[in-house]
Amino acid sequence: MAERPGSRHRSLYKLMGSPPWKEAFRQGCLERMRNSRDRLLNKYRQAGGSMSGGAQNTLLVQEVMEEEWNALQSVESWPQAWTQLEEPMDLAVLEEIQQELIDQEQHIISEYEKSLQFDEECLSVMLAEWEANSLICPVCTKYNLRIASGLVVCQCGLYIPSHSPEVTEQKLRACLEDNVNEHSAHCPHTPEFSVTEGTEEKSTLLMSCLACDTWAVIL
Repeated sequence: MAERPGSRHRSLYKLMGSPPWKEAFRQGCLERMRNSRDRLLNKYRQAGGSMSGGAQNTLLVQEVMEEEWNALQSVESWPQAWTQLEEPMDLAVLEEIQQELIDQEQHIISEYEKSLQFDEECLSVMLAEWEANSLICPVCTKYNLRIASGLVVCQCGLYIPSHSPEVTEQKLRACLEDNVNEHSAHCPHTPEFSVTEGTEEKSTLLMSCLACDTWAVIL
């Protein structure tokens, strides 16, 4: 956040001093922050995936507080109540709500970072398994692939008559590693693999990622 509560946000101090109104503003801000998870993470990614601590460096707290304040003022059923907002709100109350939002924002980012770390670990395991002697099936990540005469099969049910009779385990391994590494260069999430069941055409092994909305034909 660019600045601590001050003259720019003086109107926020005019919240009604009664506990119910304070609680309504507090709950509204917390709910708005929860519902703004995608917007927060977009800002976090745009900031380079890092931020230092402190209220001055929050990403969405000030916006959430201002948006909720404006939303409360626009509620038609409250006009008479808002005319009673004459006594300034205790600054400590506003800062307490602000700190709750900061904590919630940091919790969302922390959970996102844990998710990224898990994806990175999964990717490392996947690549390590591919580099082993046997080629692990990218679809089930459990059984070994078997390749013979251009046919790629797995115990999990994967069955692909290859478009290229010259396909070998080494060529498929290299193709998988190249595509995964190329994807990881611009997206931290682990891609998924699936087989398309064609009616007229042969089945195809696809790599896709919902996080960055990309896909690639592997085989």
